[in-house]
Amino acid sequence: MHNPRPRLASEQVSAIVVGAGAAGIAVVGNLLELLHPDSVVLWVDPNFQGGRISASYREVPSNTRAKLFVEYALAVEAFKEIAEKTPKPNGISALQELEPEETCPLEHAANSLLTLTSGLSKHPRVRISYATVADPQWSSASSSWNMRIDENGGTVNYVEAPIVVYCTGSTPTVSPLPAAMLSQPMNLDLDIALRPTNLRVQLPRNRPICVGVIGASHSAILVLMNLVQLRVNSHPDLSVRWFTRRKNLRYAVDKGDWILFDNTGLKGISAQFARDQLEGDKISEGPISEIITQVLCAGGPDKEIAAYTQELPACDYLVQAVGYTRNPLPGIHDSLRFNHETGRFMENMANNPVPGLFGAGIAFPERVVDRAGNVEMSVGFIKFMRFLKRVMPAWVKEYNDSKADDLYD
Repeated sequence: MHNPRPRLASEQVSAIVVGAGAAGIAVVGNLLELLHPDSVVLWVDPNFQGGRISASYREVPSNTRAKLFVEYALAVEAFKEIAEKTPKPNGISALQELEPEETCPLEHAANSLLTLTSGLSKHPRVRISYATVADPQWSSASSSWNMRIDENGGTVNYVEAPIVVYCTGSTPTVSPLPAAMLSQPMNLDLDIALRPTNLRVQLPRNRPICVGVIGASHSAILVLMNLVQLRVNSHPDLSVRWFTRRKNLRYAVDKGDWILFDNTGLKGISAQFARDQLEGDKISEGPISEIITQVLCAGGPDKEIAAYTQELPACDYLVQAVGYTRNPLPGIHDSLRFNHETGRFMENMANNPVPGLFGAGIAFPERVVDRAGNVEMSVGFIKFMRFLKRVMPAWVKEYNDSKADDLYD
């Protein structure tokens, strides 16, 4: 990566942003604000459709208040100009009409991303490329990255930039099941299980079926909610086995000027469902017990494996709601470490920052410590934006300083 093969770049730009979800959009907006006024940003994504939120999670209820989505959508000047110039109604104006203190379906947040994407794609300092990237190589001589841009139509270009930001997202984690199991349930993708309309079609209704759900986070509770609604409305022979390490669920707690378990605790609709249906004796003795059987997996890996081995064979399908795994980074070596405080990539052995290489979003979130000492990864539209506003000035300072020096050469 640091010893490039000789090749010519077809274009030189000020920065390359890879990914067009919430984080990629935020990075482009901040670069327009922070970079030298004659800079050009190359923005690369295969489809420019708002990332996984827009593609898969429109039906999902948010755990974020509407006003925070609005704050994100108006956080930089380029965004404000888009909101002002885009004919109404648009994705941002629709957000502004919602009750600001309430949560909302992620469809509203997704539509605001599409509004911002459309506006940024027309910005005179942004060039978009429907493509993927590959083979990044750092040149010390030019202090820039040379990257291959593989366009969707098959064209290949090489582009140089001193700044590269990966906002490449993550995919629901799927872990291997115990090998000792005689039979294994069919995997039911989390993205499908979070969408009631897809889930209704995916699961057969003409025979008894059992769906296993692993996890106790926001996503897992939403999947349980969706399955319960299916049982009530369309799938009378559906049952659920819920595998969880936690006897007691974790909730976000508003402390006035800060939130305990802000990133890991249940909020909004999922928290209300959990309190009403899953706590204490309700899960074992209440009406929900006719649908959901709780399987506690606490006590360490051996007990967890034993619970899976015994209980999972009774399941026809399995949803793993156990987190997200970072998507592969083309050409970036595994030996690099991401610094969750600065947004930079580091050389693991030397612990030195890799020049010009940065990350943001769910794949590369900020690490935060709350007042109770809990360490969490900070994930969410406005959290990405606030992190970027803190760290990006340092990212672009060296580039801007060099541009200013050029003016006086």
